[in-house]
Amino acid sequence: MRLSVIGCGYLGAVHAAAMVSIGHEVVGVDVDEGKIESLSRGEAPFFEPGLPEILTEAIATGRLRFTTDIAEAAHAEVHFVAVGTPQQKDGSAADLTYVDAAVDALLPHLTAGAVVAGKSTVPVGTAATLAERVATAGATLVWNPEFLREGFAVKDTIDPDRLVVGVPFHDGSATAEGERAADMLREVYHPSVAQGTPFIVTDHATAELVKVAANAFLATKISFINAMAEIAEVTGADVTTLADAIGHDVRIGRRFLGAGIGFGGGCLPKDIRAFSARAEELGRGESVAFLREVDAINMRRRDRAVDLVVAALGGSVFKKNVTVLGAAFKPFSDDTRDSPALDVAVRLFGLGAWVTITDPEAIPNARALHPQLNYVDDRDEALRSADAVIVVTEWDQYRRELSPEHAGSLVNRRVIIDGRNCLDAAAWRADGWAYYGMGRP
Repeated sequence: MRLSVIGCGYLGAVHAAAMVSIGHEVVGVDVDEGKIESLSRGEAPFFEPGLPEILTEAIATGRLRFTTDIAEAAHAEVHFVAVGTPQQKDGSAADLTYVDAAVDALLPHLTAGAVVAGKSTVPVGTAATLAERVATAGATLVWNPEFLREGFAVKDTIDPDRLVVGVPFHDGSATAEGERAADMLREVYHPSVAQGTPFIVTDHATAELVKVAANAFLATKISFINAMAEIAEVTGADVTTLADAIGHDVRIGRRFLGAGIGFGGGCLPKDIRAFSARAEELGRGESVAFLREVDAINMRRRDRAVDLVVAALGGSVFKKNVTVLGAAFKPFSDDTRDSPALDVAVRLFGLGAWVTITDPEAIPNARALHPQLNYVDDRDEALRSADAVIVVTEWDQYRRELSPEHAGSLVNRRVIIDGRNCLDAAAWRADGWAYYGMGRP
């Protein structure tokens, strides 16, 4: 099929290349000329495992091209809107400026029978408003939320665990236009549909809620175990063993029960805040009031990590060398948006520490945000002469490939704070390190 992808950031670039890899012809559109030039050369403007390979292959086929001219998308049968919805600067709600601009720019170029598929994460009710504008051009709006995990986005696009398509409904069932649009999305995702991937057709509002509800649930699960870490810290319990024990219950599961410095990135924090703001607008703020505490617990864990470093160094980090292992909000990513790792580093710097940060991929993005910090590409060089080390992003280079013996030969003092509870505490302590975990004795 002929597809267009409006917005070629993290979501759009991955989606465009992945759609070509399963047989479609795609034009990617973005207003950022630098981004378009980079993508046209086959260069991903961000780090995502597997993307450079499928991007290069897709361009080589001649079925993927990028442009700043949205008129070149006019031939497409399905238009995916994949622009960002950041948090508003003066509040918690989502900023829909880019979504509105993308749809407005696309309207003059829509052909009768075309489908506009929203992929951006938006407040419930957004699609209903946009659908009316799209219908004036004889096209149909569907909402097709993404469920990508950074670091696994290529796999999650090509081989998703479910596909959700919100279409126009009337009296509890899809309209004729909605059924036709759903069939077109089945054709878009034909390999997944053929292998039995759940394909859920619902109304616009439910499709919008599926995405924010999923993110709210994951955030809640993470903050729950971090709340248990807070209790463990005043009782002497071990939150890691606790998580293992309750994780054996199939109703709970062990995934996302890793206590530490909490979640970050460009999705979970702003999405739960936007969800709370939208619920307030709908007069149902009390229904998701717990999400404000989820957010508060998450932010407190950053405070706790800083407090552990301060305590480990005798009550002050002033003019002490602190090495921060990690800057990205999670491994396999260079994303520093709302990164707990970078936030902890900045807070330590504010307390007068000499902070050195290293990360395999995120240093350029981190430096752009906080140029006042010291960045070192080489892990071992970053460790040299440290008075304390804090692990804040669980890259394999830190949790698996760094031995306590080797690290001990480089640092000034054997003090380590495990902000992700990803190290073998017994092994580090056996080598003479003062080991501090999150919610661990």
